[in-house]
Amino acid sequence: MTAVISCDGVVKRFGTVAALDGLGFEVPAGKVVGYLGPNGAGKSTTIRILLDLARPDDGTVRVLGHDPRTTGPELRRRVGYLPGELRLDDRLRVDETLRSWARIRGGVDEQHVARLCERLSLDPTRQTRGLSSGNRRKVGLVGAFMARPELLVLDEPTAGIDPLVQAEVLELVDDARADGATVFLSSHVLSDVQRVADEVVVIRAGSVVARGDVDDLRRAARQEFTVWFVGPAPEAELREVADVHDVEVRGVEASGVVEGDPNALLAVLARHAVSHLILPEPDLERAFLRFYEDADR
Repeated sequence: MTAVISCDGVVKRFGTVAALDGLGFEVPAGKVVGYLGPNGAGKSTTIRILLDLARPDDGTVRVLGHDPRTTGPELRRRVGYLPGELRLDDRLRVDETLRSWARIRGGVDEQHVARLCERLSLDPTRQTRGLSSGNRRKVGLVGAFMARPELLVLDEPTAGIDPLVQAEVLELVDDARADGATVFLSSHVLSDVQRVADEVVVIRAGSVVARGDVDDLRRAARQEFTVWFVGPAPEAELREVADVHDVEVRGVEASGVVEGDPNALLAVLARHAVSHLILPEPDLERAFLRFYEDADR
């Protein structure tokens, strides 16, 4: 599958500090890829390099098959970008701001822009000066989506937005993917990434520590379990299961943690009479924390 974004051995230093240290990953065409990491991991620096708002010290970067340093405005017209920190001209209304962005892009469908404003509950007649941070974010989102770009690069798209509108933003991402666009989405809200992403890239200190399919990463997460047996808990058998750790037994109750595939644990439970079992669905947050714990070790 064609890579819409590719980074190979990318290094970016600020003084003696390496914001990116040999960063490498690819974003396949037509996919939503979540880009995860805590503050200071290098997410925003990566995005700025993709848009040629910063230059790497080493390594290669390709966006839509081109070096972003050499293509200029032609490449940026094919990309919808929402920055982490959006600055607006407070002298303009929202609609005036959007029209100015549309002229830079060479024109957009005005009805499509109006529908985007309606979906995000954004009043286009308001002055930008008095907008809350959430409404400013909505202006940026309309600007990113309004030209139906081939590639969307979204830095914290749901930050500061109320929950109902957050859900609409994720629907917009789904719609863009259905229309053939590729989405590169940086977010601290792991539930958002789990909801819309096909794949994730996890970085720590400027390097990739994990990447892959969202469902595969979720299945690799640690799951806490608690089980109640009809008779005494089979402690010895539970402790012999390779992927089960931290087993505690209290009479008929046993608890612990299973890593990855739980089938070996379930096979043990099937040999005994069980009155109740709690084994919650793994989520991306547990997997994300595991990668950072493993990196620390």
